[in-house]
Amino acid sequence: MPKLKVGLTGGIGSGKSTVAKIFQVLGIPVFDADSVAKSIMNEDEDLKKNLIAQFGKDTYIDGVLNRKYLASIVFSDPYKLELLNSLTHPVTIKAAKEWMAKQTSPYTIKEAALLFESGTAGDLDIVIGVYTPLNMRLQRVMARDSTNIEDVKKRISNQIDENMKMKLCDFVIFNDEQQLLVEQVLNLHEKLLNLSNN
Repeated sequence: MPKLKVGLTGGIGSGKSTVAKIFQVLGIPVFDADSVAKSIMNEDEDLKKNLIAQFGKDTYIDGVLNRKYLASIVFSDPYKLELLNSLTHPVTIKAAKEWMAKQTSPYTIKEAALLFESGTAGDLDIVIGVYTPLNMRLQRVMARDSTNIEDVKKRISNQIDENMKMKLCDFVIFNDEQQLLVEQVLNLHEKLLNLSNN
């Protein structure tokens, strides 16, 4: 079991996955909650039945999650998004706890967009935020997901305010193309190693 459980969060398009990859290169295990949630939604038969019951038979095409269809429903209806999260979060949280218990490194990282929104930040010792200015986040997500600015803004509106999120974090990494990302991660890595030894 690792000595320190660390969370890594940031708004959509902030580059938290890039930061997570740097930590992985340094030998730190990372649990990608968003990817695991997608896998579970495709593999857990009970969850699949629940999602079809709540969102309709078009939620899956040939047994594979129809992410575009589901996104079109939940990102325009806060109640439906909350419903989706109430079905997927408990399963993902359980998977994260089981995964963390098996790790032996000085610290582990749980990467998740909704650490505070899902109420799981309290299970962690330290939370790192990745901050990127809004205009950069919008450009990145539009390019990455081939989507329009309105859809991205809709998704952002379902996350807590970025400045508020950063205030809740213990450390903040700035991914604004002004400060070197690797250098910030290396400095933080040293701090976390020291904290795990105390």
